[in-house]
Amino acid sequence: MNEPYDVIDRIERSLDMTRAIVSQISETQWTEPTPCADWDVREVVNHTVGGMRIFTAELTGNDAGADHEADWLGADPVGQFLDAAAADRSAWRQPGALSTTVQISLGALPGPMAAVIHLTEVLVHGVDLAVATGRVDLIDQQLCADLLATMRAMGVDAYRMPGVFGPEVAAHPGAAPHDQLAAFLGRDLERMSAGVAS
Repeated sequence: MNEPYDVIDRIERSLDMTRAIVSQISETQWTEPTPCADWDVREVVNHTVGGMRIFTAELTGNDAGADHEADWLGADPVGQFLDAAAADRSAWRQPGALSTTVQISLGALPGPMAAVIHLTEVLVHGVDLAVATGRVDLIDQQLCADLLATMRAMGVDAYRMPGVFGPEVAAHPGAAPHDQLAAFLGRDLERMSAGVAS
């Protein structure tokens, strides 16, 4: 597993990457389909914000105020993302964050494991949004490569279930790191290459 501060650094980089992507979403792209089956761009952003709010609440000992799939975006999706990302960053940087047991839908997780799960969610959904909106140029490919190496070392078979990760699929030769990561997590790469996957 990554060293603790390396995990937090990577969470911050994934927040920065996804913030840049979300900030570029045009008014007409919020209803576009994404690599997440049955979720459009707005729904992926909403799910990501919900995750950040829940992790922030767990790390700070507060009540998130709603469940993961509530409407977190209201009339200002970008503003809500930016606010949630700032709170999330602050929560992970507080002393003792990695010593906290985090309770999420996957169960009670020790801080370091929770950090990797959260990193994965923010980074992979950032990739989903980049693919859906044609901003693959904003993906942090090194971060994708590093996360893939971490996940291979950890093993994620216990999380290969509907709604989490699918069975690993083969990436095409020479695939970019974000495609290799997507393949490891079970994305349909043929449909991703066309801009939309399930």
